[in-house]
Order: sequence, then C-alpha cells, then structure tokens
Amino acid sequence: MTLELLEAQAKACTACRLKEGRTQVVFGEGNPDARLMFVGEGPGEEEDKTGRPFVGKAGQLLNRILEAAGIPREEVYITNIVKCRPPQNRAPLPDEAKICTEKWLLKQIELVAPQIIVPLGAVAAEFFLGEKVPITKVRGKWHEWHGIKVFPMFHPAYLLRNPSRAPGSPKHLTWMDIQEVKRALESLPPKEGRPVKAVSQEPLF
Repeated sequence: MTLELLEAQAKACTACRLKEGRTQVVFGEGNPDARLMFVGEGPGEEEDKTGRPFVGKAGQLLNRILEAAGIPREEVYITNIVKCRPPQNRAPLPDEAKICTEKWLLKQIELVAPQIIVPLGAVAAEFFLGEKVPITKVRGKWHEWHGIKVFPMFHPAYLLRNPSRAPGSPKHLTWMDIQEVKRALESLPPKEGRPVKAVSQEPLF
C-alpha cells in the first residue's frame, strides 16, 4: 500500500453521509516521509474546491505560522480527521469521524510514520487523546499515542477569530507552541538533504 493508492481509494469513498455534499475528497498532502504531521478537523469551502487541505484563510495562517518557525510546509504532512467537507463547516459528527479515521487516517499515519503529530483544535485532539477535552486544557502539552509524540495546538481558524498577539492570547500561545514543536523536531535525527531552518525571533503571523 502507498499513499497514492490509498488516496485513489479514498476519492471513491461513500462510507458516510458527508459524501452527499462534497465537491471532492480532500485526502492530504505533503512529505510522504514526514517526521511531523498536522491533523485538522475537516475541509472547508476552499479545500473542497481545490482538493487540498489548509488552503483557505486558516491554511494561509498555518503557512505563516510554519514559516515563522522555520518549518517548511513541504517537509510536513497535513491532513484532517474527515476528508469531506461537513455542511456549513460544522464539526464532524462522532460516527463520521469514526468511519473516516478508521478507513483513512489510521492508514495515512501508518504509511507516513511521523514521529510527532500536532492535532489542530479540539476535534483532532479528542481523537488522539481518547476523550473530549477543551483544547485550552490540552494545548501546549506533550502526550503519547501509540508511541508517537502528540502535541495539540489551537486550530488556525480559532486564531483568525482571536487576532490579538498580547501575552497570553491564543496567537501568543501558538507562537510558544510552534517553537516547542520546532525544538522537538530539532532533537530528532536530521534527514539527509533536509536541513532545519533557523527559527525567527518574532512571530510573523
């Protein structure tokens, strides 16, 4: 099994009700050998149109966050809990999330074999932590899931609704969190030909 074959299978998926409203399946993208994986909630309008994860406003902010930390987007793998856009961008329902994670996400993780997973937002964090908890309680803390380090962070969409950069604000906490992720990445064995960029001193997002 390869990611390409798995994606081809996912694009034909009719396993849950989300198939009814999608334009296309948003499988995921990035380095198939990534050490770092980001897992969001589900595709939004722009993602549904393009077939790519995190390309709308929240995705553009995620790009700036990664750039600020010196983490090239092309070196990570990015996907979501569900691969089809929920109506009106609502949160995935429990049965939708269960079907999609069992059919696709678990296999993606197995194939990419990341050493660090960053769940973005409460829905993604709930999957990896096994319980429904406020993202404010679990973000910025290390957890473990099947031997993989897990570090939940705020979803970029939440940061768009809370634009302040004041100390203690979600953006300020996210800047601290992404630097912690960068430090953890730097502690892992480097991959040949993939130097880790230096982190900037001030948030650029």
